This record gives sequence, C-alpha cells and structure tokens, in this order.
Amino acid sequence: MPAIHFHRPHDLGLARARQAARAWADKAAQKFGMECTYEAGDAQDTLHFRRAGMDGTLQVRADGFELAAELGFLFGAFQERIEAELGAQFDALLGTQGEAAPGQA
Repeated sequence: MPAIHFHRPHDLGLARARQAARAWADKAAQKFGMECTYEAGDAQDTLHFRRAGMDGTLQVRADGFELAAELGFLFGAFQERIEAELGAQFDALLGTQGEAAPGQA
C-alpha cells in the first residue's frame, strides 16, 4: 500500500503547535472531506485523519510535526502529488519553504 511520511521541525512549542494542527484539520475537513479526531496528550498529541482512500496520523510535538498516511489503491497513483501538496500545506503553515532534510519531504 502506498504511504506518505514526512517530518517538519518547528519552534512553536506545544500550545501553538496544537493550534496549527487544529487549523490544518479544519481546512482538511472542509476542503477534502477528511474526518479528523484529535487526542491530546501530556507531551504530544495525535491527530487522526481519514477519508475514502486515505488514512493517517499527525503527531504534534513541541518541536515538530510528523505525518504518516496510507493511501488506497486509487490514490496511490497520485502519491507524489499528494505528498507534495501536504508538504506545501505544512510549509505554508510554518512559514518555511521545504526546509526538511532530503528524504523527509
């Protein structure tokens, strides 16, 4: 099954990272019909997102976001495009321009 995985470091702290993650979830729900649930923890939170053809999590930490998603068969053909779009969304959210290490797109 095709998969997407990337890490975006930040210096937001946990409270502001939570706000950013929830803002991303709201946009994903509105724009792409994602079903999002948020689990708050002491040191990190987990945002679960799902829609037909995609299922994943976003780990929200004080110093970074880590996204992991599995794509269904039909979305697998668009894996690179979807990964690029998600990366661009997080770059915009964090005000960066793809500063992740190679292989961490």
